[in-house]
Amino acid sequence: MANDPQGKKMSLMPATTLSLRPSHLKRYHTLVRLLAKYGLSDLVKNAPLIDDPLPQHTTPLVPAKATELARDLETMGPAFIKLGQLLSTRADFIAPVYADALSRLQNQVEPFPYEQVEAIVSVELGVRLSKAFADFDPTPIAAASLGQVHRATLRSGQLVAVKVQRPGVRESIAEDLEVFAEVAGFLDAHTELGRRYEFSKIIEQLRISLIHELDYRQEAENLKLMRKQLEEFSMIVIPAPIEHYTSGRVLTMEHISGQKVTSLSGLAQMELDGPALAEEVFRAYLHQILNVGLFHADPHPGNVFVTTDHKIALLDLGMVARIGPQMQDHLIKLLLAISEGQSERAAEVAERMGTPKDSFKPSAFRERIGALVSEQYSSNLNRILVGRVVVQVAQISAETGLSVPGELTMLGKTLLNLDRVGLALWPEFSPNESIRRNVADIMHRKTLQSLSPANLLGTAMEAKELLERLPARINAILTHLAENRLRVDLRAVDEGEFISGLQKIANRITQGLIFAGLTVSAALMMRVDTGFKIFGYSGLAFLFFIIAAIGAMWVAIEIMLHDRRPKK
Repeated sequence: MANDPQGKKMSLMPATTLSLRPSHLKRYHTLVRLLAKYGLSDLVKNAPLIDDPLPQHTTPLVPAKATELARDLETMGPAFIKLGQLLSTRADFIAPVYADALSRLQNQVEPFPYEQVEAIVSVELGVRLSKAFADFDPTPIAAASLGQVHRATLRSGQLVAVKVQRPGVRESIAEDLEVFAEVAGFLDAHTELGRRYEFSKIIEQLRISLIHELDYRQEAENLKLMRKQLEEFSMIVIPAPIEHYTSGRVLTMEHISGQKVTSLSGLAQMELDGPALAEEVFRAYLHQILNVGLFHADPHPGNVFVTTDHKIALLDLGMVARIGPQMQDHLIKLLLAISEGQSERAAEVAERMGTPKDSFKPSAFRERIGALVSEQYSSNLNRILVGRVVVQVAQISAETGLSVPGELTMLGKTLLNLDRVGLALWPEFSPNESIRRNVADIMHRKTLQSLSPANLLGTAMEAKELLERLPARINAILTHLAENRLRVDLRAVDEGEFISGLQKIANRITQGLIFAGLTVSAALMMRVDTGFKIFGYSGLAFLFFIIAAIGAMWVAIEIMLHDRRPKK
């Protein structure tokens, strides 16, 4: 059982059967209709690592069909939209054309009535809306599947943006998640695809993500964290949350005037310092990812605004991701290798980041990664879209049997969105050059940080402990060596014993075949009428049967007496 932000219980334990509860039947019908329309084989068969044959009634895998799937998901509610966005990061089993379409999912919907907005705000803040705000625009400036945003003015005169959660969305998502969990558990228990890809874990990841996004207090914390870690970036703006006007379903933050980077006209672009803004965005995100380890995981161009004073505003910080120090080091090396065109180095780092499966083909993996990096580097150095290359690295890893961490695909999607943002700000912007400059600087800074007094003191303490114990350990080794008591315990396969075992197996098989042949021969010869008989049966056949029976008993006794004897 799990709690959503409102405290409602949600049972998401994997099920091996479908409950067929009446309240779930509509969602079952929706899922079945989706699979019937698009086909599991379309979504999965053409994806990597599918060795098992699937029904051969696939339809042509074209971008139009993938885009149509994305549009259908957009009409089915927030849980389906978020599921689609999550699946777009799973390059290991979603066909690339579908992954690309799902990554572009939008969740703009019709706004809900102002009367409901007023009721929710009053309940959540504990005071009438008219008392909390001097002015509140009843027409939303943006509406999405989880909530909508209104412009308002506090009693102090401050202009703010108020995000109000859509009524009933938590209950709807809770029900959808229950259905997803049942279907995923059923597939995991009864299908090879389910056992291979563990759909229940995907749904659990979706549940955690949605619970965080449904709690606007969590987004307020994200805003505060991001403002603090990006305070050195003068051209990056993040709205400050207004804590006393924020709850689980209402988020009040300072209002930022501007327009989406994708809506900039040619004239507006001319007024901007495009190169500086694009560079600042890349520096800020690389700092989040590779220095801090906490980053905005959804820098979709629709969430990036250019303010009226020509700065960059990052909005909608409901989705953030974390990366550990070891993964940061791997990512730095991978990005540098890609940007420098070091194909062998890129393959080596990518292989080190993943976990090989039984089906892993290392030579094919290295060859394809090398070809990808070399091709991108030689085609047009300044136009390399590093985000796309990282996504392709994850896809090649999946296709060749290397399981890569989800952070790699998420990073690729983030960088891919940043590529689009950078090019929208300045069409001549080179993401590759920006990454090259900034990653080298980050690596230099990390090296200096590793030489900080605290790190050096820790290393010195470990060295001191080693030196204190070293003389005693060396003395013990020399004493055992002098007294001929030094023993090395090496466990390895004895070649002679191994070959002897194989010979024993071969001998047993040969004996079994001989005795089986004698038995079959005896049975066939029983029908031959001969003068020589024993107990009324053909004498030769009877002798063959006796020899086979005695031989079989001898082999059985030998197995029981010798093969099952415990080895000393």
